[in-house]
Amino acid sequence: MGAIWCASDLHLTTVEDPVFDRFLRFIDQVRVDASELWLLGDVFEAYLGDDDDDPLIAAVAQALGDLAAAGVVIRFGHGNRDFLVGQDYLARCGAQLLAEVEIREHAGRRLALLHGDTLCSDDHAYQQVRAQLRSPAWQAQFCAQALATRRAFAAQARAQSRAHTSMASTAIMDVNAGAVDALFAVTAADWIIHGHTHRPAIHRHGARRRIVLGDWPNAPSWLRIGEDGSAELVHDGQRLNA
Repeated sequence: MGAIWCASDLHLTTVEDPVFDRFLRFIDQVRVDASELWLLGDVFEAYLGDDDDDPLIAAVAQALGDLAAAGVVIRFGHGNRDFLVGQDYLARCGAQLLAEVEIREHAGRRLALLHGDTLCSDDHAYQQVRAQLRSPAWQAQFCAQALATRRAFAAQARAQSRAHTSMASTAIMDVNAGAVDALFAVTAADWIIHGHTHRPAIHRHGARRRIVLGDWPNAPSWLRIGEDGSAELVHDGQRLNA
């Protein structure tokens, strides 16, 4: 047994980006301490299908595959940027796919794991786009296109996303309190762990916790859950205990 490490929203772009170096150093830390690694989405800034020949895709698969070979269980959840990660790529990584809301038991606690975008229910425009992109028919049609076409689409989608983010209110971009309460109720979770909002924090709901993972472009961010259930959220050198 060992600790469980969680991360989200790395938004990896190229092997030359400093964030990729942070990711490799993170993997080295996980290797010596963890029994499991949970990646809760948006590991990639864009993922265009399991046939994507970008060197970054192969490099991440190599790093995760080596980690899995060392005995660390890797669980991978879809984010809004890498929802096209499929079983072929997961096999290359030695990873298991998480459910959209995954329930895990650890140290006597019930944990609900998810990317977090479904909790941002006030952002109606985003939720409409999300429903389209998660459609199996849309995904099959998209993946049948040439990689160059998919890359052009992804670049345009990222530009539209940045424009939407800059115009939307801060409140709309965050989670909806009612959606959080509903998730606690339907899952009976003691802790909800998610990313997506890029607002790392530990929110207290009585005895329950909502732990929000941070994004990586500015600083590495992760949650470490010990064998005894103790937890520490690390972001940009700051450490918060759950």
